[in-house]
Amino acid sequence: MKTVDKRITLVLIGIFIFSIFFSTIVQFLSNYMWFIDVGYKDIYIKRVFYRFFIGIFIFGLFNFIMYFYFTSIKKKYYKSINILYSKEEEKKSRLKILTISSLISLLFSVSVSSSMWMDILKFKNFTLFGLTDPIFNKDISFYVFKLPVIKDIVNIISFSLILLMVFTLIYYIILTSNKEILRFSRSEWIHFDIKKIYNSAFDSIVYIICLFFVVLAIQNYLSSFDILYSKRGIVTGASFTDVNVTLFAYKIKSIISLFTAVLIILGRKKRNIKLIAIGPILIVFVGVASLIAENIVQNLIVSPNEIAKESKYIKYNMDYTKKAYGLGNIKQEEFLALDNLSFEDIQNNKETISNIPINDYRPTLQTYNQLQGIRSYYRFNDIDIDRYIIDGKLTQVFLSAREIDKSKLPSQAQTWINKHLKYTHGYGIVMSPVNDITSSGQPKTIIRNIPPVSEFKQLAVKRPEIYFGELTNDYIVINTKEDEFSYPKGETNAFTRYEGTAGIKLNLLNRILYSIDTKSLKLLVSTAINSDSRIIINRNINDRIKAIAPFIEYDEDPYIVLVDGKLYWIVDGYTTTERYPYSQVYEDSNINYIRNSVKVVIDAYNGDVDFYIVDDNDPIIKTYSKIFKDLFKSIDKMPQGIKRHLRYPQHIFDIQAKVYATYHMKDVGVFYNKEDQWEIATEIYQGKNDPIEVESNYIVFKLPNEDRAEFLLTVPYTPRGKQNMTALLVARNDLEKYGQIILYKFPKDKNVLGPYQIESRINQDPEISRNLTQWDSGGSKVIRGHMITVPIQDSLLYVEPLYIKSDSKESIPEVKKIIMLYKDKIVIENSLQEALDSLFKNGEKQKDKEFVYDQDNLITKANEIYNKAQQAMKEGNFSDYGKYIQELGEVLRKLESENR
Repeated sequence: MKTVDKRITLVLIGIFIFSIFFSTIVQFLSNYMWFIDVGYKDIYIKRVFYRFFIGIFIFGLFNFIMYFYFTSIKKKYYKSINILYSKEEEKKSRLKILTISSLISLLFSVSVSSSMWMDILKFKNFTLFGLTDPIFNKDISFYVFKLPVIKDIVNIISFSLILLMVFTLIYYIILTSNKEILRFSRSEWIHFDIKKIYNSAFDSIVYIICLFFVVLAIQNYLSSFDILYSKRGIVTGASFTDVNVTLFAYKIKSIISLFTAVLIILGRKKRNIKLIAIGPILIVFVGVASLIAENIVQNLIVSPNEIAKESKYIKYNMDYTKKAYGLGNIKQEEFLALDNLSFEDIQNNKETISNIPINDYRPTLQTYNQLQGIRSYYRFNDIDIDRYIIDGKLTQVFLSAREIDKSKLPSQAQTWINKHLKYTHGYGIVMSPVNDITSSGQPKTIIRNIPPVSEFKQLAVKRPEIYFGELTNDYIVINTKEDEFSYPKGETNAFTRYEGTAGIKLNLLNRILYSIDTKSLKLLVSTAINSDSRIIINRNINDRIKAIAPFIEYDEDPYIVLVDGKLYWIVDGYTTTERYPYSQVYEDSNINYIRNSVKVVIDAYNGDVDFYIVDDNDPIIKTYSKIFKDLFKSIDKMPQGIKRHLRYPQHIFDIQAKVYATYHMKDVGVFYNKEDQWEIATEIYQGKNDPIEVESNYIVFKLPNEDRAEFLLTVPYTPRGKQNMTALLVARNDLEKYGQIILYKFPKDKNVLGPYQIESRINQDPEISRNLTQWDSGGSKVIRGHMITVPIQDSLLYVEPLYIKSDSKESIPEVKKIIMLYKDKIVIENSLQEALDSLFKNGEKQKDKEFVYDQDNLITKANEIYNKAQQAMKEGNFSDYGKYIQELGEVLRKLESENR
């Protein structure tokens, strides 16, 4: 019976091991085929090889140590009780030890190699930062690339010694589990000598403890470097107490730990427990004493004289934080805010004026989905902001990709064939200038509809299919017997076949492989798939790039660009670390260093992925490029058409802006007292009463002393606790000056209104306030767009669009008014040009016009709603039909009141 149970156990263990290896092999092969498809086979092989090599090395080393250690214990044990044993039994015993040590080593090596392989490679291929820390005088690369690996290795050794100690105790318990072992030795029965066994166990454990204290000495030494990230003082970094007390305590603890190891050896030889106990008691004493000393020094010496004692260390934090966040080269200039604009100045800044945003991206997204979604299963995921040369003019635009959201397909259409063979791609984009609206107040599209209609030849979309995007989460199979749905065409549908290069050929072996990988038997048995069919996996662009280079951090907001008729996605990649000495950690994150070092370009049709280095001064990306030589390309190799659409990303700009709000201060005393602390300006948005931070905005304007307008990224600052604007931070996007950041400071003796103060002025204007109240009732709602601060020459212009939206859930927000403020003048007009004319053309403020629903606009709107209702009825969507009829009724009632 025991034999049967043993066999069943072995079979179950065998099945378990086989399932692990089988799933690993399937995953490896499916990944290998995919990396061949995307052209990064060598990168994948290198990653697998490094992990495997490191794992094998750790497995071999750990297995050898464990096997040698436990066989030595066993020999010592039997020798101590003078027992002989047969060679056959010795062989079985060694096999058991080898099996157990191999299993433990396997689990250990897999865990360590999975978590440490990249750190080990960075250690081996590190790049110098060319800057040393001020306390230990070591290059920053030591802390970023080397120290983490050294500490991990030491911690692993420490953990391993603890495990060995536990395993040793367990092993001796097993050996002594019987009171008597009968062995034939020199013609007599041998009994246990318990004292000898205890001595043997004691010796083994003592040696482990001795090694443990040697490792503890090393850990204390390595921990001394952690004072560079101390949060004891008012800023991150080693403070007066850390340098003069904590650092000394670490040195003492290291010495005592080594001394303890020596005492343990002496105590073992003399069998003196008291001698062994001296070391640990000393370590505890020094630990407690150092805590007391640190508190005494901090509270009695530092705190009463903090600025005097800490100024040197605060300066270190100021300098290193600015370097870590790329703030050291910010150029500061004065912006006079003269408020001396004339109508002629407005005429001379046409590029700026013609790009003032009067559309807001959030209502625009809603409009795109309502009017350009075409079908319920099409979805615009977000609005991207970019600039194009249109008709010879620099034009800032909104654009968005029309992707398929398969979850919106009717329930009866949620079939495997539809999801994976038929509905394979999105179709086209919609584009609209940020400053142009229709007569009804909706964004004026210059690329729209299906198939895409472009108003300008240079914006023709020649390859509108989007096989790779933000919503393409399913695998698809192309070149099947089923035609792919392309786009709706009246009451019928247009179909197509994929003509690109992406995909893994589905021969029989690959069909079996990917059936297992995707857990779909249909992939294997479907008659629609033939030998020419190809499977395309990892189509989501975020998943795609992370699968290739998971060690880069990626922006959560990819943006789509149109270049030479084709669609591409651009994703910003960042290198970060939390190990930069003396640098302040950003808010609640775990980073204190960031660079936008990489731009990733993905072909929306073929799925081709290219990684370009845009910051070749970053030591982290240099290290990655040493490890993976064929992964990254120089920015010089990026096609010119795509280069023209590079943007300085909002993500890193927002981080830099918030850090710089504190770290623009240069004087330690001013910094310590936060005398010149700034905040991101606030505004009222979408009718909410609570102020929110102004989002950084892409906007086109001409910088002072420049010849032409540029596509720029800006955010305004206000002093802490106040609302007047103190500065404007600007990042440049054009490639020749990409990443340059300029701070325009306003005169301290002049009150420059901030966005929230402008919002208050709007609310306090009697006529505007009355109109806002009137429009925000009677079945309609006012939505206030973002407040835009527009620098023109040495002056500032403030612009805010007003949207009107009916209470109907499906109604579309429409721009109906433009509020503009300059100096002490505020106007509200029907268009941007009218607002400019009111402010500048006549030289005086015109009387604010009450908003009226223009009869022609109401008729146009009624016609649009009626057409939507008819379309909803054709599609059988009676819920939408009812909503449109209700909305139409509201418009007709307004039209009736106009005619009274």
